Amino acid sequence: MEEFLNIIISRANYWVFIILMMIGLYGILIKKNAVKKIIGMNIMQTAIILFFISIGAKRSATIPIIEHGRGSVHTTVTASHYINPLPHVLMLTAIVVAVATLGVALALAIKIFGQYQTLEEDEILEIFEEEERGR
Repeated sequence: MEEFLNIIISRANYWVFIILMMIGLYGILIKKNAVKKIIGMNIMQTAIILFFISIGAKRSATIPIIEHGRGSVHTTVTASHYINPLPHVLMLTAIVVAVATLGVALALAIKIFGQYQTLEEDEILEIFEEEERGR
């Protein structure tokens, strides 16, 4: 039992990721307000970014910059002593994409509100149905 608890505690970043993903998924699937759906989407994007950053970290490792002039000339470089910067760089790109997606989604929400005077999914669908019956 103690081993099981140690495994669960040692993987805390996965549990945080799962909880944030489920909160975001709940916001997207269950909520009917467009702004709440956008917030849910943003929470999911943040969860994915946090997940990749957390799996890219390594204990007792350093940045991958080889310091020339330190130590002997015959010092070997071991890749296991360095952090892989690729997940962090990719997540910088993901953050830019998330901000752009959020901006477009909020602009669409403003446009929808300007046209239909509501952001509730049910009310917008009723307006669509009324327009279809009127044609």
